[in-house]
Amino acid sequence: MSGKRLAKLPLSMKNSPPERSEKIQRNDPCWCGSGKKYKKCHLAADKQQRREGKDAPPRLDRIERSSEYIEGMRRAGKLAADTLNMVDENIRDGITTDIINTWVHEYTLDHDAVPATLNYRGYPKSVCTSLNNVICHGIPDDTILSEGDIINVDITSILDGYFGDTSRTFLIGDCSTDAQKITAVAEECLDIGIQAVTPYGRMGDIGAAIQAYAHSMGCSVVEKFVGHGIGRQFHENPQVPHFGKRGHGVKLIPGMFFTIEPMINLGDKDLYILDDNWTAVTIDGKLSAQFEHTIYLTETGVEVMT
Repeated sequence: MSGKRLAKLPLSMKNSPPERSEKIQRNDPCWCGSGKKYKKCHLAADKQQRREGKDAPPRLDRIERSSEYIEGMRRAGKLAADTLNMVDENIRDGITTDIINTWVHEYTLDHDAVPATLNYRGYPKSVCTSLNNVICHGIPDDTILSEGDIINVDITSILDGYFGDTSRTFLIGDCSTDAQKITAVAEECLDIGIQAVTPYGRMGDIGAAIQAYAHSMGCSVVEKFVGHGIGRQFHENPQVPHFGKRGHGVKLIPGMFFTIEPMINLGDKDLYILDDNWTAVTIDGKLSAQFEHTIYLTETGVEVMT
């Protein structure tokens, strides 16, 4: 489930420490996503940077993670992936999106976990189902899937206090050339984004790579929703834009867990939110697709957790 960029849309999806543009209190979680209190992590470094007049994020060697933490994230990620694979085996035309919700809800509970989206800031279901021109946060209901539809299923599982977040866009039966194109481009954008992650690189490297490929294919990248840090909270820092400039943004530090989840539109990148205050749809009614993984950055590269 994506996080919103601050000050872009009226409903905040974030459940995270304050942004660096806001006043961070000493006992708040640190902006870097380490899980430590700010006073125990970046407070001293940030004060030093302000004295030196620098705006760039401080440079860390790494974020320490216990073996228990890493294994907890692996288990949560695997469950989310297994749940999505279960949907893949059963999804078809003629079912409602609410049936998908039932599958996900029951499978999650059967595996001693909790669906993270259920009652999250008022969200009423256990999964997001985003159909055709819905970009993200579609709410399952009695809508029936038809031949030619595309649908993104976005799953977040909480297992033993750890979060795993993943999504995939499915083609229902024989689909149009446009539907096949946008789905393929979105999947490739995720792969390209993951390949752009390197220890001690920059967050902008990810977005720049995704944006360059999407634009080369005549598609656009949604900018009002982003990926996010994840761990023992649903949405943590850092935010992960799917657009940007190489060499810019937060430094990518070994020990970070975050999602990459590019939302790619066949037409215009802009959107609007329906009256349910959740469902984001393309401004021009054209198709949108998305794929997502939770990743863990190590000293040697990336481990895909989902």
